[in-house]
Amino acid sequence: MADPLDFFNEYIMGSIQMLFGFYFFARLLHKKIKFYIYLLFAVCAILVIHFGSTSSIAEFGTYVLLLTAAGCLIFHADYKSAVLYAALVVEVMQLGYGIVNSLLSALYPFMSSFDQNLVGIIFMLSGDLSAFILTGFCCHMIWRYFSYYEAIKKQYMFLVLVPILMIFIMEEYINSVIYGMVVTDSAEITVYTNHYQILGIQLLGMANLFCILFAYKKLLQNFRLSTELSLLEQEEHSLNRYVEEAKTRYEKTVSFRHDIKNHIAVIKKLLQSGTTEQALNYIGDMEGMAEDLSLPCSTNNPVVDILAGQKFGIAKSMGIDIWCSLRLPCPCGLRDIDLCIILSNALDNAIHACTSMEAGAEKYISVKGRIQGDFLFLEIENSFQGKALFRKGTGLSNIKAVAEKYHGAISVKTQGNVFSLNVLLIIPQHPKDILQRMG
Repeated sequence: MADPLDFFNEYIMGSIQMLFGFYFFARLLHKKIKFYIYLLFAVCAILVIHFGSTSSIAEFGTYVLLLTAAGCLIFHADYKSAVLYAALVVEVMQLGYGIVNSLLSALYPFMSSFDQNLVGIIFMLSGDLSAFILTGFCCHMIWRYFSYYEAIKKQYMFLVLVPILMIFIMEEYINSVIYGMVVTDSAEITVYTNHYQILGIQLLGMANLFCILFAYKKLLQNFRLSTELSLLEQEEHSLNRYVEEAKTRYEKTVSFRHDIKNHIAVIKKLLQSGTTEQALNYIGDMEGMAEDLSLPCSTNNPVVDILAGQKFGIAKSMGIDIWCSLRLPCPCGLRDIDLCIILSNALDNAIHACTSMEAGAEKYISVKGRIQGDFLFLEIENSFQGKALFRKGTGLSNIKAVAEKYHGAISVKTQGNVFSLNVLLIIPQHPKDILQRMG
């Protein structure tokens, strides 16, 4: 008959340990667990303990596979995230229990004068409790500071997964070497083990694991900053073009205003001399000059007018029809640069889609916008080749980033040969909200 203490330690505490890891695994995946899921996983844990192998590597792999299967089948998580977090949780628990066991093993010789059965029970219970606290704290720190950054670039998961497996293998190898130094004779078996050395190895393993996660976090931050820097450089280049065009239009306007008195004097003389036809021709030339100074779209925002004028000029030169009915509030809590990001990317995509159509096909771009309360609705519609495949590229990602900045959203719809992009923005009214978005 099995010893009740061994049964309690192996099955009860073992299943609690696996459920403990399952709880933090779900937290790292940002999933909630229902009670019956705990019961189902507990049954699986007991079966794994009963029929599992005595090999540490086999136990590690089995537990990782069990958590991965739960992540994919129950939580419907991405398998890369499930594998990475499963291996991470299991390794943290292995190191946590290893640290506590090494510490208790180092303290055990000092308890030789006490009742060994009582000391064994106290060490077992205190060891499990200490291990729960240590692994819980480590998993909480990982969930709080590192889980978000893992979700950004799952394609780099091997940068964390491979070191985790390496730490585990090296830990098992060192344990087997140290605990394998056994000297036997006819009287007894003596194991020479430096538990402080093992404790140091376990602590270094845990520290290395957090160093890897910290380096991974910094690496992803650098990737994100590089992307943002590239986007800012693109925005700066675009704004410089708009500024140059604004300067050119301003100089033309100043020149026209400077000469307007002379033009009026000429027309007056022509009319006084009775040469009405020449006066009308002269007025026609002035209308052409005024037309060159006007913008094809008046939105009540000079920066957006210049941007739309440039994009619409490109579109018209390619035979694309343009319709624009966009009126922006003035003053507006939306930053000019953010409006430019939305419209420039949307119009660039629309122009590209129209130019990719077959010759003779109807090509058009329509820009609509309306204010309703604190909401700004934008709709950019264009014709496109319906049979072509549509992919979400960098342009839509930039538009989505701006929409999220203003707690809004975007939606994309295709119907026949019509592509429609809808953008919803919440106009900030409080000065603090405006400053926060400018920051």
